[in-house]
Amino acid sequence: MPFMSLKFNLQKRVKLAQGLWMLYWLAVIVGIIIFSLGIFFKIELRKRSEIMDNNESHLVPNLLILVGMLSCGLNAFGGKLCHDSLDPQKFSKMKPMLKPYMLLCCGFNALLLLLVLLCILMQFAVYLTLAEGLKNAIRFYKDTDTPGRCFMKRTLDMTQIEFRCCGNNNFRDWFEVQWISNRYLDMSNDVVKEVNHDSGTRFAGFLICSAVFSLIESN
Repeated sequence: MPFMSLKFNLQKRVKLAQGLWMLYWLAVIVGIIIFSLGIFFKIELRKRSEIMDNNESHLVPNLLILVGMLSCGLNAFGGKLCHDSLDPQKFSKMKPMLKPYMLLCCGFNALLLLLVLLCILMQFAVYLTLAEGLKNAIRFYKDTDTPGRCFMKRTLDMTQIEFRCCGNNNFRDWFEVQWISNRYLDMSNDVVKEVNHDSGTRFAGFLICSAVFSLIESN
C-alpha cells in the first residue's frame, strides 16, 4: 500500500539523484574514518598489550573495521545506483535490486546502533582490564632480567610520559611495591635492611617514598 507517494518530473529526479549521490559518497568518507579508527584502536591495544593484563579485547576494533568496510561498500553501491538512475536503460536493470538494497541498509543501520551500544559498554571492561594490567606492571617493573618482562619497565615509563599519568591510581602506588631491581640493592647494607619491610610471613621488599623517573618526566 503506497504511503505519501510523490511524482517527480525529470528535473526533480535529477536533483534528487544528485543529492543522494553526494550523501552516499559522504557516507563512504565516514566509513573510511570508522575503518581508520578501528585500525588505530587495534594498533594501540597491540602496543600496550603488556599492560592490559593479557585480556585486551579486540572485539570493538574488529567490529569498527568490519562496519567501516561494509559502510564503504554499501554506500559506494548506493552512489552508483543514483548515478545509473539517470540513465533509463541502466535504471531498468538496477530497479529489481532497490528493495533488497533498502532492506540491507536497514539491517546495516541496526548493526551501527549495536556497535555504538557495544562501544559504550566495552569502555568499562577496557578500563578494568587496564587497571589490573597497570597494577601488575608496577609490581613487575623491576623484573628487567625476567623473560617476558624485559620490556615492562620501558613500556610503563613511556606510558607515564606519554599520558602524563602517575601509577595506577596516583603516585603513591609506587610506595607500595619494590620498583628498584635487586641487582642494584646491597642486601648486606644496614640502610637497605632497615628500609626493607616484612608483612607478616611475606617479604614486602625494599619500599621507599619515591617514584620512578618517568613520573618526574611526565610532570
